[in-house]
Amino acid sequence: MRPQQNDYVLVSPDLLVQLMERTGDGRPVSVRELARVASCSHSKIGHLRTGERETATHDEALAIARRLGVDLLVLWKPIGRTIEAPAESQHLAAVSA
Repeated sequence: MRPQQNDYVLVSPDLLVQLMERTGDGRPVSVRELARVASCSHSKIGHLRTGERETATHDEALAIARRLGVDLLVLWKPIGRTIEAPAESQHLAAVSA
């Protein structure tokens, strides 16, 4: 049974920004390109970068990590028994993903 829609918590918004500036292949990746690869909205990537949002589904987290050229657990922590899901802010909780 999956704990929620959101399976992973971002380790650090700053780390995401740094990895986007210099990916595993040495080139930067844009917010829109990362959103396309992860099959999510570019605003979700923007919110992850600023820390306004901390969570992503397993498929999104895996796609983002692969595009950036890092292992999944370098950038993400799985939500489960030892890591609780963060409370989403009210304005984000009211909007469907």
